[in-house]
Amino acid sequence: MSFTSPMPSQQFLWDVFQRVDKDRSGAISADELQQALSNGTWTPFNPETVRLMIGMFDKKQAGTVSFEEFGALWKYVTDWENCFRSFDRDNSGNIDREELKIALTNFGYRLSDQTINMLIRKYDRAGHGTIYFDDFIQCCIVLYTLTSAFRRLDTDMDGVITIHYEQFLGMVFNLKV
Repeated sequence: MSFTSPMPSQQFLWDVFQRVDKDRSGAISADELQQALSNGTWTPFNPETVRLMIGMFDKKQAGTVSFEEFGALWKYVTDWENCFRSFDRDNSGNIDREELKIALTNFGYRLSDQTINMLIRKYDRAGHGTIYFDDFIQCCIVLYTLTSAFRRLDTDMDGVITIHYEQFLGMVFNLKV
């Protein structure tokens, strides 16, 4: 199952970039990006998800995304949207517990029902037992980042690590999530 979309033309990206860059600063801030994104509900895009995405594509650490960085960000959001739609099997505009389990299993995670339930509780902002598009992105980014940090310490690949408290703190605080 492929979720990737083709990269649009530079002219298309420039037109979108100019519409999002409301203050004409030549860079897109988190506030501008949040206003431009839609999660398919009438609620604003999760600011934490926006911050994570800006951080992923902000190569100069300026807190904004330049036009040069924007194409990759646009493609990233579009690919996540395609992914989300493929797992939102009932076209409800959100991911329920079973759809999340299927998505994460497809991504290669083998998580217990207890962990899936915990993720639903953590990322369900509406309190309906479902996750919106923006929260789905955040959930997947955080899960990927935590898993990558764990795997760096799981040198024998047995799914178990032994670390001291300060190692744990260092691992968590050094993550970009």
